[in-house]
Amino acid sequence: MKPQKHIHTIFFIAILIFSQLITFGQTKKQNIVKTGKPFVLGVIDEIQSKELAEKRVLNIYLPEGYSQNDTTKYPVIYLLDGSAEEDFIHVAGLVQFNSFEWVNQVPKSIVVGIATVDRKRDFTFPTKIESDQKKYPATGHSAKFIAFIGNELQPFIRQRYKTNESKTIIGQSLGGLLATEILFKKPSLFNNYVIVSPSLWWNNGSLLNEQPNLPSQPTRVYIAVGKEGLTPTEIPRVMEVDANLLAEKIKETKAKNVKVYFDYLPLENHATIMHQAVSNSFRFLYPVKVKE
Repeated sequence: MKPQKHIHTIFFIAILIFSQLITFGQTKKQNIVKTGKPFVLGVIDEIQSKELAEKRVLNIYLPEGYSQNDTTKYPVIYLLDGSAEEDFIHVAGLVQFNSFEWVNQVPKSIVVGIATVDRKRDFTFPTKIESDQKKYPATGHSAKFIAFIGNELQPFIRQRYKTNESKTIIGQSLGGLLATEILFKKPSLFNNYVIVSPSLWWNNGSLLNEQPNLPSQPTRVYIAVGKEGLTPTEIPRVMEVDANLLAEKIKETKAKNVKVYFDYLPLENHATIMHQAVSNSFRFLYPVKVKE
C-alpha cells in the first residue's frame, strides 16, 4: 500500500469512529431526557388580588414532611422579589439547609415567594423628588401592596396552608424599603423583619424622619448592609449610613419587645449581599440555646 493511500485509509477510519461516538453520545443524551424526572422544589400558586386589581403568582416551598393530614403547623417566611429568577430558589435552599435535623438552626418553615410584577410601583411610597417622579412614573403604590399583604395574601396562606403565628418578611433594596415601611406603619403584620440594603434614600430619606409605630408583640428586626456607597439619586446619600440610622432609630424608641441587630458586611455589595445576609439573619432570629 502506498503511504498516501495508507494515510487516507487511517483518516477515513478515524472519521467513522468519531461519527459513531457522536451518535452514541446523542443517543445516550436522548435516553437521559426521556427517562429523567423533573426536580420539583415547590409549588406555584396564584391569588387574585382586588387591592392590586391583578392576579399574582406565588412560589411556595413546603418543608420536608409537610402533610395536610397531620396537626403540625409551620412558620411562614414571606419573600419579596420571590420570582424563580430572583431570590426564591437560593432563599428556599437556605431555609431547607438550616432546617436539616443535623443543622437545626431554623424550624421547618413554609416560604412564600411573591413573584414580582413591578417592584418600583409596589415597593415605593409617593415621592416629592421631581427627578424620581420623571424617572419612575409608575411609583408610589406601596399602600396598596401592604393592604394586599395584610388583607389578602396572609389570609389566603392561612386558609390554604398549615401555618402558625410566626411570620417573617424578607426584603432587599426597594424590598427593604417596603419592609421598613411595614415595620413603621403596620408592624403587627410580621414578627420577624429581615431588611437588607434598604433603599432608604427614597424621597430623600423621608421614612427615616418618621416616628415608627413599633409593635407591642415580641418582634425581631435584622438590618444588613454591605459596602454600597452613594445611592442612585440626585440628592446623594450613603446607604451604609442610612441603614445604621435605621437601626439606631429603632433602638432609640427603647421598645422592650423589639430586638434589633445591625450587620455590616464590608465584603458584600448591593448585588451580592442578599444570600449572606439571609443566612446571617437566621442566627439572630433563631438563636440556638446553649445546653447547660
